[in-house]
Order: sequence, then structure tokens, then C-alpha cells
Amino acid sequence: MDTAANGAEALLTISSTHPDVVVLDMMMPILDGLTACRRLRESGDRTPVLILTARHEISDRVAGLDAGADDYLVKPFVLEELLARLRALLRRSGGPGPDVLMQVGDLVLDPLSRQAWRGGRSIDLTKTEFNLLQLLVQNVGIVLTREQIYDRIWGYDFETSSKSLDVYVSYLRRKLEAVGETVLIHTVRGVGYTVRVP
Repeated sequence: MDTAANGAEALLTISSTHPDVVVLDMMMPILDGLTACRRLRESGDRTPVLILTARHEISDRVAGLDAGADDYLVKPFVLEELLARLRALLRRSGGPGPDVLMQVGDLVLDPLSRQAWRGGRSIDLTKTEFNLLQLLVQNVGIVLTREQIYDRIWGYDFETSSKSLDVYVSYLRRKLEAVGETVLIHTVRGVGYTVRVP
């Protein structure tokens, strides 16, 4: 395990050691965790990132996800939960899917290269966004409960009040419908989400 004393040093360490997973503290000196995460994503690095913070407002969670983080843990926390979340991140990044294109309507996913297109337009997705969209496309026409999605995507039980799923669905809808395309991801109130074509 490699450690860094500040955000700038963290980026250098990540670029030289290529870790399997990264833990960033929101309040790191020189370069805070959000900025470090954002720069990591801007460089094309898709290493799973978990952000630690003492802030617990939904707006802070959204800021972390907006910066490209895959998970977010509020202090104080128990070590067992941190380790469980890191194991979940590692499981989800364990390897690419089958080398077969997946298609629903004009949406195409390539699980091997982890690329997505809609109507020929390339869609830039974060790791978690791609995982969520792939899960929904794999189950096209089937309504997945929130609990099923949390278990498959995050790999552990979220608190029932968590808004992470809603935030990611909002991100996906914004990207998938950026130029006025028809809705693909549908909300089934009180149950969960499904992908279906009109």
C-alpha cells in the first residue's frame, strides 16, 4: 500500500504505481481530494476512487460523484466498512465483460472497451455510470429494484436514505438524452429502474 501526504503527491504516486484502488481524503493539503480526483479523471485514469470526508450533506456527496469518485465514505467510519467498500470497488473493476456489443434501440455498449454510443454519438461515462448502464441494458425490459441495483453495482447495502443511485441515474439520463433523444431509463415509482425502448 502506497501513501501520500497531500493531493499533489497523491497524483504523482498514482501515476507511477498504478494502484488497483485509490482512497482520497476530501481535505488533503495543497490539492484537495475533489480536485485530485477531477484531475485524475481528466487525465483518462479510470482507477476506482473512494473519497473520505467529514462532510455528510447530500450536496457534498454529489460534489464527490461529480468529480468522478466511485464511492464516498463519511467520517467517522469503522474500518470494516471501509474495507468492505474497497473490496466492492475491486470486485467491480476485476475485469472487462464479454467481447460482445450490447444494443438497445440506438444505444450501443462495448463491455470490453467500456465505450458507449447513442445514435453514433460517443458518450463519455465514468466507471460507475458504465456499470450501472450495462446492468440495466443486460436486463432490458426488467424492472430492477433499488436493492438489486445497489447490491450489483455497489456490492454492499447502502443506507436506505442514500441518494447515490438517483444521482447516477440523473447523470446517465443527462448524457443519454443530451441532444433530445428519447428516454431509455425509466423510473418505476416505489420499485426501481428499467431500460426499455418506446
